[in-house]
Amino acid sequence: MNPPPDPSLERWRLILGAPAESCTGSLGGDAAGRDQALDWLYGRDPDLQRRGVRRGGARQVDRDGRRSAGDEPSALTTVDWLDGVHRLFPKETIERLERDAVERYEIHEVVTDPAVLERIEPNPTLLRAVLRTKHLMNQEVLALARRIVEKVVQDLLRRMATEVRQAFHGTRSRRPSRWKQARNFDFHATIRANLAHYRPEEKRLYIEHPRFLSRTRRQLDQWQMILIVDQSGSMVGSVIHSAVTAACLWGLPGLKTHLIAFDTSVIDLTSDVTDPVELLMKVQLGGGTDIARAMEYGAGLIENPRRAIVAVVTDFYEGGDPYRLVRAVRGMVQQGTHVLGLAALDEEANPAYDRDMAQRLANEGAQVGAMTPGRLAAFVAERIGR
Repeated sequence: MNPPPDPSLERWRLILGAPAESCTGSLGGDAAGRDQALDWLYGRDPDLQRRGVRRGGARQVDRDGRRSAGDEPSALTTVDWLDGVHRLFPKETIERLERDAVERYEIHEVVTDPAVLERIEPNPTLLRAVLRTKHLMNQEVLALARRIVEKVVQDLLRRMATEVRQAFHGTRSRRPSRWKQARNFDFHATIRANLAHYRPEEKRLYIEHPRFLSRTRRQLDQWQMILIVDQSGSMVGSVIHSAVTAACLWGLPGLKTHLIAFDTSVIDLTSDVTDPVELLMKVQLGGGTDIARAMEYGAGLIENPRRAIVAVVTDFYEGGDPYRLVRAVRGMVQQGTHVLGLAALDEEANPAYDRDMAQRLANEGAQVGAMTPGRLAAFVAERIGR
Protein backbone atom coordinates (compact mmCIF):
# COMPACT_ATOMS: atom_id res chain seq x y z
CA MET A 1 0.00 0.00 0.00
CA ASN A 2 1.44 3.36 -1.04
CA PRO A 3 1.88 5.93 1.74
CA PRO A 4 -0.38 9.01 1.54
CA PRO A 5 1.19 11.99 -0.28
CA ASP A 6 3.00 14.58 1.78
CA PRO A 7 0.96 17.84 1.53
CA SER A 8 4.06 20.01 1.88
CA LEU A 9 5.79 18.15 -0.98
CA GLU A 10 2.65 18.48 -3.11
CA ARG A 11 2.69 22.23 -2.59
CA TRP A 12 6.35 22.42 -3.61
CA ARG A 13 5.61 20.30 -6.66
CA LEU A 14 2.79 22.67 -7.68
CA ILE A 15 5.13 25.64 -7.26
CA LEU A 16 8.20 24.18 -9.00
CA GLY A 17 6.47 22.23 -11.77
CA ALA A 18 7.01 18.81 -13.31
CA PRO A 19 10.87 18.91 -13.24
CA ALA A 20 10.69 18.71 -9.43
CA GLU A 21 8.88 15.35 -9.41
CA SER A 22 12.12 13.39 -8.96
CA CYS A 23 12.42 15.01 -5.52
CA THR A 24 8.78 15.60 -4.53
CA GLY A 25 7.08 12.64 -6.11
CA SER A 26 4.19 12.83 -8.55
CA LEU A 27 0.80 14.34 -7.93
CA GLY A 28 -2.50 12.55 -7.64
CA GLY A 29 -6.14 13.30 -6.93
CA ASP A 30 -7.13 16.95 -6.56
CA ALA A 31 -3.49 18.09 -6.58
CA ALA A 32 -3.07 16.66 -10.08
CA GLY A 33 -6.24 18.44 -11.16
CA ARG A 34 -5.01 21.74 -9.76
CA ASP A 35 -1.69 21.28 -11.57
CA GLN A 36 -3.44 20.67 -14.87
CA ALA A 37 -5.75 23.67 -14.41
CA LEU A 38 -2.82 25.97 -13.63
CA ASP A 39 -0.80 24.63 -16.56
CA TRP A 40 -3.75 25.06 -18.95
CA LEU A 41 -3.77 28.76 -18.12
CA TYR A 42 -0.21 29.77 -17.28
CA GLY A 43 1.46 27.28 -19.58
CA ARG A 44 0.55 29.54 -22.51
CA ASP A 45 2.80 32.31 -21.19
CA PRO A 46 5.36 33.01 -23.97
CA ASP A 47 7.99 33.87 -21.39
CA LEU A 48 8.21 30.20 -20.37
CA GLN A 49 9.73 29.14 -23.69
CA ARG A 50 12.21 32.02 -23.65
CA ARG A 51 13.34 30.91 -20.19
CA GLY A 52 13.62 27.26 -21.25
CA VAL A 53 10.94 26.11 -18.80
CA ARG A 54 9.45 22.73 -19.68
CA ARG A 55 5.69 22.49 -19.36
CA GLY A 56 4.40 19.75 -17.11
CA GLY A 57 0.67 19.88 -17.75
CA ALA A 58 0.51 18.05 -21.06
CA ARG A 59 -0.28 14.80 -19.36
CA GLN A 60 -3.93 13.99 -18.90
CA VAL A 61 -5.87 13.45 -15.69
CA ASP A 62 -8.49 10.70 -15.65
CA ARG A 63 -11.73 10.73 -13.65
CA ASP A 64 -9.96 9.28 -10.60
CA GLY A 65 -7.32 12.00 -10.65
CA ARG A 66 -4.54 9.73 -11.95
CA ARG A 67 -2.22 11.24 -14.55
CA SER A 68 -1.37 9.40 -17.73
CA ALA A 69 1.72 9.91 -19.81
CA GLY A 70 1.75 11.63 -23.18
CA ASP A 71 3.04 14.71 -24.92
CA GLU A 72 -0.18 15.66 -26.70
CA PRO A 73 -1.73 19.08 -25.95
CA SER A 74 -4.19 19.27 -23.08
CA ALA A 75 -7.71 18.24 -24.06
CA LEU A 76 -9.27 20.62 -21.53
CA THR A 77 -11.89 22.97 -22.95
CA THR A 78 -12.65 26.33 -21.40
CA VAL A 79 -15.82 24.86 -19.86
CA ASP A 80 -13.88 21.90 -18.39
CA TRP A 81 -11.21 24.22 -17.04
CA LEU A 82 -13.77 26.52 -15.43
CA ASP A 83 -15.62 23.62 -13.81
CA GLY A 84 -12.34 22.27 -12.44
CA VAL A 85 -11.24 25.64 -11.13
CA HIS A 86 -14.50 26.12 -9.21
CA ARG A 87 -14.20 22.64 -7.74
CA LEU A 88 -10.52 22.69 -6.80
CA PHE A 89 -9.66 26.23 -5.65
CA PRO A 90 -10.89 28.66 -2.97
CA LYS A 91 -12.96 31.70 -3.99
CA GLU A 92 -10.08 34.21 -3.90
CA THR A 93 -7.95 32.00 -6.15
CA ILE A 94 -10.86 31.45 -8.56
CA GLU A 95 -11.28 35.20 -9.02
CA ARG A 96 -7.56 35.61 -9.68
CA LEU A 97 -7.52 32.78 -12.24
CA GLU A 98 -10.57 34.16 -14.04
CA ARG A 99 -9.07 37.65 -14.07
CA ASP A 100 -5.81 36.37 -15.58
CA ALA A 101 -7.72 34.32 -18.15
CA VAL A 102 -9.73 37.25 -19.49
CA GLU A 103 -7.29 40.13 -18.97
CA ARG A 104 -3.79 38.66 -19.18
CA TYR A 105 -4.33 35.91 -21.76
CA GLU A 106 -7.47 37.30 -23.44
CA ILE A 107 -9.29 33.97 -23.44
CA HIS A 108 -12.52 35.48 -24.76
CA GLU A 109 -14.40 32.19 -24.53
CA VAL A 110 -14.76 32.87 -20.81
CA VAL A 111 -17.28 35.60 -21.63
CA THR A 112 -18.40 34.75 -25.17
CA ASP A 113 -19.10 31.00 -24.93
CA PRO A 114 -22.74 30.39 -23.84
CA ALA A 115 -21.78 27.15 -22.08
CA VAL A 116 -19.24 29.05 -19.98
CA LEU A 117 -21.53 31.99 -19.25
CA GLU A 118 -24.21 29.65 -17.91
CA ARG A 119 -21.76 28.22 -15.35
CA ILE A 120 -19.68 31.23 -14.36
CA GLU A 121 -20.23 33.20 -11.15
CA PRO A 122 -20.56 36.96 -11.86
CA ASN A 123 -17.80 39.16 -10.42
CA PRO A 124 -16.25 42.56 -11.25
CA THR A 125 -13.47 41.04 -13.36
CA LEU A 126 -16.00 39.33 -15.61
CA LEU A 127 -18.06 42.52 -15.84
CA ARG A 128 -15.05 44.39 -17.19
CA ALA A 129 -14.40 41.54 -19.63
CA VAL A 130 -18.00 41.59 -20.85
CA LEU A 131 -17.85 45.32 -21.51
CA ARG A 132 -14.60 44.92 -23.44
CA THR A 133 -15.82 42.01 -25.59
CA LYS A 134 -19.57 42.54 -26.01
CA HIS A 135 -19.00 43.69 -29.58
CA LEU A 136 -17.93 40.08 -30.30
CA MET A 137 -21.17 38.60 -28.95
CA ASN A 138 -24.30 37.58 -30.80
CA GLN A 139 -27.74 38.22 -29.30
CA GLU A 140 -27.88 34.88 -27.46
CA VAL A 141 -24.54 35.45 -25.80
CA LEU A 142 -25.40 39.07 -25.01
CA ALA A 143 -28.49 37.92 -23.15
CA LEU A 144 -26.39 35.57 -21.02
CA ALA A 145 -23.67 38.18 -20.50
CA ARG A 146 -26.28 40.63 -19.29
CA ARG A 147 -26.75 38.38 -16.24
CA ILE A 148 -23.17 39.16 -15.22
CA VAL A 149 -23.71 42.88 -15.75
CA GLU A 150 -26.95 42.91 -13.73
CA LYS A 151 -25.57 40.90 -10.82
CA VAL A 152 -22.38 42.93 -10.38
CA VAL A 153 -24.12 46.29 -10.90
CA GLN A 154 -26.79 45.43 -8.32
CA ASP A 155 -24.06 44.54 -5.82
CA LEU A 156 -22.29 47.84 -6.53
CA LEU A 157 -25.54 49.78 -6.26
CA ARG A 158 -26.33 48.31 -2.85
CA ARG A 159 -22.88 49.12 -1.52
CA MET A 160 -22.49 52.56 -3.07
CA ALA A 161 -26.05 53.69 -2.37
CA THR A 162 -25.28 53.28 1.33
CA GLU A 163 -22.20 55.50 0.99
CA VAL A 164 -24.17 58.13 -0.92
CA ARG A 165 -27.04 58.12 1.59
CA GLN A 166 -24.58 58.59 4.44
CA ALA A 167 -22.92 61.49 2.62
CA PHE A 168 -26.28 63.17 1.99
CA HIS A 169 -27.65 62.46 5.45
CA GLY A 170 -27.30 66.15 6.13
CA THR A 171 -24.54 68.17 7.76
CA ARG A 172 -25.55 69.32 11.20
CA SER A 173 -26.15 73.01 11.66
CA ARG A 174 -25.47 74.79 14.95
CA ARG A 175 -29.19 75.37 15.54
CA PRO A 176 -30.62 73.31 18.44
CA SER A 177 -33.19 70.68 17.61
CA ARG A 178 -36.14 69.22 19.53
CA TRP A 179 -35.85 66.04 17.48
CA LYS A 180 -33.98 63.71 19.82
CA GLN A 181 -31.98 61.23 17.80
CA ALA A 182 -28.62 59.71 18.66
CA ARG A 183 -27.10 60.79 15.34
CA ASN A 184 -27.93 64.44 16.19
CA PHE A 185 -26.49 64.35 19.71
CA ASP A 186 -24.37 67.45 20.47
CA PHE A 187 -21.69 66.19 22.84
CA HIS A 188 -19.95 69.51 23.60
CA ALA A 189 -23.16 71.49 24.17
CA THR A 190 -24.48 68.74 26.43
CA ILE A 191 -21.33 68.84 28.58
CA ARG A 192 -21.53 72.63 28.92
CA ALA A 193 -25.24 72.55 29.80
CA ASN A 194 -24.78 69.96 32.55
CA LEU A 195 -21.55 71.02 34.27
CA ALA A 196 -23.54 71.94 37.39
CA HIS A 197 -24.39 68.27 37.81
CA TYR A 198 -20.79 67.08 38.04
CA ARG A 199 -20.04 65.14 41.24
CA PRO A 200 -16.30 65.23 42.03
CA GLU A 201 -16.46 62.47 44.64
CA GLU A 202 -17.90 60.09 42.04
CA LYS A 203 -16.01 61.58 39.10
CA ARG A 204 -19.26 61.49 37.16
CA LEU A 205 -21.29 64.01 35.17
CA TYR A 206 -25.04 63.45 35.33
CA ILE A 207 -26.94 64.46 32.19
CA GLU A 208 -30.30 66.10 32.83
CA HIS A 209 -30.56 68.26 29.73
CA PRO A 210 -29.14 66.60 26.60
CA ARG A 211 -28.61 68.81 23.59
CA PHE A 212 -29.21 67.98 19.94
CA LEU A 213 -28.41 69.68 16.65
CA SER A 214 -30.57 70.16 13.61
CA ARG A 215 -29.72 68.52 10.30
CA THR A 216 -32.53 70.17 8.37
CA ARG A 217 -32.37 73.18 6.09
CA ARG A 218 -35.34 75.33 5.23
CA GLN A 219 -34.38 75.46 1.56
CA LEU A 220 -32.05 73.57 -0.74
CA ASP A 221 -30.45 75.45 -3.59
CA GLN A 222 -30.56 73.60 -6.90
CA TRP A 223 -27.13 72.30 -7.92
CA GLN A 224 -25.90 70.51 -11.01
CA MET A 225 -23.56 67.52 -11.03
CA ILE A 226 -22.04 66.97 -14.48
CA LEU A 227 -20.06 63.72 -14.53
CA ILE A 228 -17.84 63.36 -17.62
CA VAL A 229 -16.26 59.94 -18.09
CA ASP A 230 -13.48 58.79 -20.39
CA GLN A 231 -14.67 55.59 -22.11
CA SER A 232 -11.39 54.64 -23.76
CA GLY A 233 -10.45 50.98 -23.31
CA SER A 234 -8.19 51.48 -20.30
CA MET A 235 -10.94 53.29 -18.35
CA VAL A 236 -13.48 50.48 -18.09
CA GLY A 237 -13.39 50.39 -14.28
CA SER A 238 -14.04 54.13 -14.08
CA VAL A 239 -16.96 53.85 -16.52
CA ILE A 240 -18.59 51.18 -14.34
CA HIS A 241 -18.23 53.12 -11.10
CA SER A 242 -19.27 56.41 -12.71
CA ALA A 243 -22.45 54.85 -14.11
CA VAL A 244 -23.36 53.44 -10.71
CA THR A 245 -22.43 56.68 -8.93
CA ALA A 246 -24.65 58.70 -11.28
CA ALA A 247 -27.53 56.28 -10.63
CA CYS A 248 -27.07 56.73 -6.87
CA LEU A 249 -27.01 60.54 -7.18
CA TRP A 250 -30.01 60.66 -9.49
CA GLY A 251 -33.12 62.14 -7.89
CA LEU A 252 -31.45 63.37 -4.71
CA PRO A 253 -33.05 66.59 -3.47
CA GLY A 254 -31.30 69.72 -4.63
CA LEU A 255 -29.19 67.94 -7.27
CA LYS A 256 -29.58 67.63 -11.03
CA THR A 257 -27.28 64.92 -12.39
CA HIS A 258 -25.82 64.52 -15.90
CA LEU A 259 -23.62 61.70 -17.21
CA ILE A 260 -21.46 62.22 -20.29
CA ALA A 261 -19.15 59.64 -21.89
CA PHE A 262 -16.46 60.43 -24.40
CA ASP A 263 -13.59 59.15 -26.51
CA THR A 264 -13.03 61.21 -29.67
CA SER A 265 -16.78 61.87 -29.71
CA VAL A 266 -19.20 62.80 -26.94
CA ILE A 267 -22.38 60.97 -25.96
CA ASP A 268 -24.91 62.23 -23.41
CA LEU A 269 -26.10 59.24 -21.34
CA THR A 270 -28.22 61.20 -18.88
CA SER A 271 -31.47 59.65 -20.12
CA ASP A 272 -30.14 56.18 -19.18
CA VAL A 273 -28.78 57.05 -15.73
CA THR A 274 -31.69 55.39 -13.91
CA ASP A 275 -30.80 52.05 -15.55
CA PRO A 276 -27.02 51.58 -15.20
CA VAL A 277 -27.22 48.05 -16.62
CA GLU A 278 -28.71 49.28 -19.89
CA LEU A 279 -26.30 52.21 -19.86
CA LEU A 280 -23.25 49.95 -19.59
CA MET A 281 -24.54 47.69 -22.35
CA LYS A 282 -24.66 50.75 -24.62
CA VAL A 283 -21.16 52.04 -23.82
CA GLN A 284 -18.62 51.46 -26.60
CA LEU A 285 -15.17 51.19 -25.09
CA GLY A 286 -12.09 52.06 -27.09
CA GLY A 287 -11.05 54.76 -29.50
CA GLY A 288 -9.02 57.88 -28.91
CA THR A 289 -9.43 60.58 -26.30
CA ASP A 290 -10.62 64.16 -26.81
CA ILE A 291 -11.06 65.52 -23.30
CA ALA A 292 -11.37 69.12 -24.49
CA ARG A 293 -14.45 68.36 -26.61
CA ALA A 294 -16.14 66.64 -23.69
CA MET A 295 -15.36 69.48 -21.30
CA GLU A 296 -16.73 72.03 -23.75
CA TYR A 297 -19.92 69.99 -24.03
CA GLY A 298 -20.19 69.84 -20.24
CA ALA A 299 -19.67 73.60 -19.98
CA GLY A 300 -22.61 74.08 -22.33
CA LEU A 301 -24.90 72.24 -19.90
CA ILE A 302 -24.17 74.56 -16.97
CA GLU A 303 -27.21 76.57 -15.87
CA ASN A 304 -25.85 78.40 -12.83
CA PRO A 305 -22.02 78.43 -12.79
CA ARG A 306 -21.80 78.95 -9.03
CA ARG A 307 -24.13 76.02 -8.40
CA ALA A 308 -22.41 73.53 -10.68
CA ILE A 309 -19.84 70.77 -10.19
CA VAL A 310 -18.11 69.38 -13.27
CA ALA A 311 -16.15 66.19 -12.59
CA VAL A 312 -14.10 64.60 -15.35
CA VAL A 313 -12.88 61.03 -14.79
CA THR A 314 -9.90 60.39 -17.06
CA ASP A 315 -6.23 59.50 -17.27
CA PHE A 316 -5.57 63.04 -18.62
CA TYR A 317 -3.78 61.75 -21.73
CA GLU A 318 -5.26 64.27 -24.14
CA GLY A 319 -5.47 63.07 -27.73
CA GLY A 320 -6.99 66.32 -28.91
CA ASP A 321 -5.82 69.90 -28.37
CA PRO A 322 -4.30 70.32 -24.88
CA TYR A 323 -4.48 74.13 -25.08
CA ARG A 324 -8.18 73.90 -25.85
CA LEU A 325 -8.65 71.68 -22.78
CA VAL A 326 -6.81 74.14 -20.53
CA ARG A 327 -8.93 77.02 -21.90
CA ALA A 328 -12.15 75.12 -21.22
CA VAL A 329 -11.18 74.41 -17.62
CA ARG A 330 -9.96 77.97 -17.07
CA GLY A 331 -13.26 79.38 -18.35
CA MET A 332 -15.35 77.23 -16.03
CA VAL A 333 -13.21 77.98 -12.98
CA GLN A 334 -13.30 81.72 -13.64
CA GLN A 335 -17.09 81.72 -13.76
CA GLY A 336 -17.24 80.04 -10.35
CA THR A 337 -17.81 76.40 -11.31
CA HIS A 338 -16.25 73.66 -9.19
CA VAL A 339 -14.09 71.59 -11.55
CA LEU A 340 -12.83 68.20 -10.38
CA GLY A 341 -10.23 66.19 -12.27
CA LEU A 342 -10.49 62.61 -11.02
CA ALA A 343 -7.49 60.51 -11.97
CA ALA A 344 -7.77 56.95 -13.16
CA LEU A 345 -6.59 54.17 -10.84
CA ASP A 346 -5.01 50.89 -11.87
CA GLU A 347 -5.99 47.45 -10.51
CA GLU A 348 -3.94 48.05 -7.33
CA ALA A 349 -5.60 51.46 -6.81
CA ASN A 350 -2.42 53.30 -7.79
CA PRO A 351 -2.85 56.53 -9.78
CA ALA A 352 -2.17 56.02 -13.50
CA TYR A 353 -2.45 59.31 -15.36
CA ASP A 354 -0.60 62.10 -17.21
CA ARG A 355 0.76 64.11 -14.31
CA ASP A 356 1.91 67.01 -16.49
CA MET A 357 -1.57 67.63 -17.88
CA ALA A 358 -3.14 67.13 -14.48
CA GLN A 359 -0.78 69.76 -13.04
CA ARG A 360 -1.68 72.22 -15.83
CA LEU A 361 -5.36 71.86 -14.99
CA ALA A 362 -4.64 72.22 -11.27
CA ASN A 363 -2.76 75.42 -12.04
CA GLU A 364 -5.97 76.77 -13.61
CA GLY A 365 -7.93 76.11 -10.42
CA ALA A 366 -9.26 72.59 -10.93
CA GLN A 367 -9.12 70.22 -7.98
CA VAL A 368 -7.19 67.20 -9.21
CA GLY A 369 -6.80 63.90 -7.40
CA ALA A 370 -8.24 60.42 -7.00
CA MET A 371 -11.62 59.95 -5.33
CA THR A 372 -13.65 56.89 -4.56
CA PRO A 373 -17.35 57.18 -5.51
CA GLY A 374 -18.19 57.57 -1.82
CA ARG A 375 -15.73 60.44 -1.44
CA LEU A 376 -17.13 62.13 -4.55
CA ALA A 377 -20.64 61.90 -3.08
CA ALA A 378 -19.36 63.41 0.18
CA PHE A 379 -17.77 66.29 -1.77
CA VAL A 380 -21.05 66.99 -3.57
CA ALA A 381 -23.06 66.74 -0.33
CA GLU A 382 -20.70 69.18 1.37
CA ARG A 383 -21.16 71.78 -1.37
CA ILE A 384 -24.94 71.44 -1.44
CA GLY A 385 -25.16 71.54 2.35
CA ARG A 386 -23.37 74.86 2.68
